[in-house]
Amino acid sequence: MTHLKALLIRYSPLVLLAALWEIASRSGLVSSLALPPLSDVAIAWLDLAKSGDLWTNGLASMTRIGAGLGLAIVIGAVLGVLMAWWRALDRLLGPLVEMLYPMPKSALIPVTALWLGFGDASKIVLIFLGCMLPVILGAYNGARGADQALIWSARSLGASRLATLWNVVVPSALPEIANGIRTSLALSFVLLVSAELIVARKGFGYLIGFLGEGGTYDAMFAVVLTVALLGFIADRLYNALVRWGFRWQQ
Repeated sequence: MTHLKALLIRYSPLVLLAALWEIASRSGLVSSLALPPLSDVAIAWLDLAKSGDLWTNGLASMTRIGAGLGLAIVIGAVLGVLMAWWRALDRLLGPLVEMLYPMPKSALIPVTALWLGFGDASKIVLIFLGCMLPVILGAYNGARGADQALIWSARSLGASRLATLWNVVVPSALPEIANGIRTSLALSFVLLVSAELIVARKGFGYLIGFLGEGGTYDAMFAVVLTVALLGFIADRLYNALVRWGFRWQQ
């Protein structure tokens, strides 16, 4: 009961925001064309779910996120740790990472579409490129921050460089890698919808653009809120997974 009460208190601002949304739209404070009542949005969501449009487009979007983000996590973590461990690789890739990191990732949408077309590949590559950089930086900073005393101790006890990397440096880098992955998780939804709005024939972003152009704003808001809710749930689940995985630190 105490835990439930804490959850209600924590998320009460969301309930308040939903109530204000409904009141503002119903009372005429805000035009229902610009902001449809939340109750109408809920009805539109049910209609989209019944028709199957929500599920087919959602499956396409989640598949793209899963593929792009998964590749970004694996390759980004490996590259970041190796860049911190081998100076030659850091000198080779470091300037490239520093140049690409501040660049707006949405600027790559026309490039990936030109290279790979309007299919899944262009979205997956865009998510991969955009999400890999935060993971690389997290892994790099975590590996560089590994306790030198532990590294020296492992080496003095006869551990090889590879064994030291795996048993000392990688565990030390895990918290920073986890932070980088969380950033990339949020970024993946942004890149996905941005790309699908411009160059897609299915997906959440495509559905938002299609419904908006047709003037079906209640359904458009339903899809927008669906993406926001999925991103929120993904973040909460990831945080729970990280707390469980790092319970040994406590």
